[in-house]
Amino acid sequence: MAPATAAADVQVKTIPIYIMGKRYFVPEALTIMKAMEYSGYQYIRGCGCRGGVCGACATVYRKAGDYKIHTGLACQTVVEPDMYLTQIPFYPANRASYDFAAATPTPETVYRLYPELFRCVACNACTKVCPMDVEVLDYVSALKRGDLEAATEISFDCIQCGLCASRCMGEMAQYHVAQLARRLYGGKLAPRAEHLKKMVDAIDGGAFAEPISKLKAMSPEELKKAYTERQMEPDMADESWRPTDRYATFD
Repeated sequence: MAPATAAADVQVKTIPIYIMGKRYFVPEALTIMKAMEYSGYQYIRGCGCRGGVCGACATVYRKAGDYKIHTGLACQTVVEPDMYLTQIPFYPANRASYDFAAATPTPETVYRLYPELFRCVACNACTKVCPMDVEVLDYVSALKRGDLEAATEISFDCIQCGLCASRCMGEMAQYHVAQLARRLYGGKLAPRAEHLKKMVDAIDGGAFAEPISKLKAMSPEELKKAYTERQMEPDMADESWRPTDRYATFD
């Protein structure tokens, strides 16, 4: 029987990529983020969750022989040969200041804070550049119609990366406008979930006082053990799943 191949003998195929115009050779299976780190770059900013949620690692790149500018998240996008790339960790877009408690949940609030909404020329560049495949133009159009609920639903997957604003001919910060719409609708218009009220009432009634006191008295090692042994919802559980921990359910 032939001996197993040692890990050190495994040959990893490398491909050329260009970071800020300089060529590097990196393993072909890496994400852009890992490829940049492999090339010696250290993330000081532009790196957050590493899981495609925070939007901090917005990346712009071009493929060899392709005129088109592509976008993606550095933590999710896999490198390709001769990819030219750079990152946009922050894009200086307008974000309005407002008192949320005093804000009325109406389209007029959005129009007053973001009048540039009506500079939209429906070019759809915002949708094309979105790394989350959000129909950006659709929620912009919904807001122009005054439909806060539709704008909230359509923009739900927005991760605030700012790439839409970077390509907008109307110089609008779509993602900030959508965030305002979600806050107004979710905080002041959407029906309150009954199970949430039960949980809030349970907290106010002191239902968690005992377990919280126990947790506060634990050592770091005990906390780690309790965390790793906690009951977790199965990945494929349906809506009927309930935890058996008496502190986690109040049905």
